[in-house]
Amino acid sequence: MNWNYLYIALRFIFVLFIIIAGFLVSYYAARLAEPFIIAIILALVMNPIVNLLNRHFKVPRGLSVLISLIAIFAFIAAILTLFILELISGFTYLTNVVPDKANWFINAFEHLLSDRIKPLYNQLLKSYHELSPSRQETIMNHVQSIGQHVAQDLTNIGRGIVAYLTGLITALPNLLFVLGFALLGTFFISKDWDKLGAGLKKMMPPKVYEDAGKVAAGLKKAMFGYIRAQLTLITMTAVVDLAGLLFLRVDYALTIAILTGFVDLLPYLGTGAVFVPWILYQFLAGNYEMTIGLSILYAVLVIQRQIMEPKIISSSIGLDPLATLVSLFVGIQLFGFLGLIIGPATLVVINTLKESGVFKDIWRFILGNHA
Repeated sequence: MNWNYLYIALRFIFVLFIIIAGFLVSYYAARLAEPFIIAIILALVMNPIVNLLNRHFKVPRGLSVLISLIAIFAFIAAILTLFILELISGFTYLTNVVPDKANWFINAFEHLLSDRIKPLYNQLLKSYHELSPSRQETIMNHVQSIGQHVAQDLTNIGRGIVAYLTGLITALPNLLFVLGFALLGTFFISKDWDKLGAGLKKMMPPKVYEDAGKVAAGLKKAMFGYIRAQLTLITMTAVVDLAGLLFLRVDYALTIAILTGFVDLLPYLGTGAVFVPWILYQFLAGNYEMTIGLSILYAVLVIQRQIMEPKIISSSIGLDPLATLVSLFVGIQLFGFLGLIIGPATLVVINTLKESGVFKDIWRFILGNHA
């Protein structure tokens, strides 16, 4: 018996056990330390501003952190305020237009009911009464079965909506609690950033610290790159949408374009959440020119998103476009909306570990002296 192969197998099992245990510990630790993970991410985002104030303008570190927090939240509040004002203006316009459109739609539906559906119903009823009693009973059983299934589906949908809203309301206090701790954690982590980094350096072996630094730098690049990529994609969608809506002479084109840009972040739905109901309404209203125009614009938005998303994200985070596309798909399938971030981030970690030689070191350890 070759004992070398046994030692290799044992070392492989040991490495596999460490990896699985590390994932499980990280998962449960992340759930318990959620506010502080958010705080670390916020501190990482704020650090360039804090360092600029602290090193170039000689503002004390604590005050720099406080100013940066206020500036970031003021910026977010300003953007949200402008967006809400624009939406209010647009919805004010819609409240004046929708009643007339709704009345027209009701009248059109009444005409459709009386001119098309009612004669068809009478014809079907006549054909039904001409059938034999056994066939009538079979049809009624099928109709009742379909009705029961539809009713059950509607009931399940209603329960799902109620459960979601209930969960959302129940989670709100916990969300505020987490946000409060995250803000406090952001302040203290950013304030003592250099001290924390020096402490970690002393605690960790040099090789581990070096590899961890490379992984952290890769994740930082990926995070900022991904945010930049999504902002680029949103801007492109909004600009293309605005140009198309202005060409079609749609009122409040800017409001619709901004809304479409944000909705484009939603997985699966995307711009279709805005355009599909709108196109359907225009078609039912008999406005076929607008229907064709909106359909072409929707197709252009979908195509440009599908073409540009992998390319922009891959160039922003420094990964292969195909690998990025696969990571986005797998991430969405496993984690839903969060998979848009988790998928590329996992790919970045794997790529960074590969480039830093961690996989080679693990493989050498498994093989022992036979690498």
